[in-house]
Amino acid sequence: MRQPYKAHVAQTIGELNQQLGWMMLNSPTFKDRTGYFPERSIDTAFQGLRESLDALRDKLGEERYVKMREKSDQMRALFESDPEGTKGGLKAGRMVIHEMELMLRRKRAASE
Repeated sequence: MRQPYKAHVAQTIGELNQQLGWMMLNSPTFKDRTGYFPERSIDTAFQGLRESLDALRDKLGEERYVKMREKSDQMRALFESDPEGTKGGLKAGRMVIHEMELMLRRKRAASE
């Protein structure tokens, strides 16, 4: 029996960075092209990102956490506005992913 799809929840900053990379490759719809995960969608992708940010809140720090949640909401709105990738929302949403990755690199550099 097939189990329902459950989005990955990152437990480390490195896993969160990998999750953002996955989002870059699978945006704007996040639908599975292989057929193995037909339940995967923009909803499950952003649920996983929200849960990851929540799980890493202490490691990120409150200010960075709030900014990343805001950017997550912004990114989702951009992807939803351009599901075909023809109106500029896809490119703008991917730029938000780059901004979030930069925030994580800065966090990692500050920790070392």
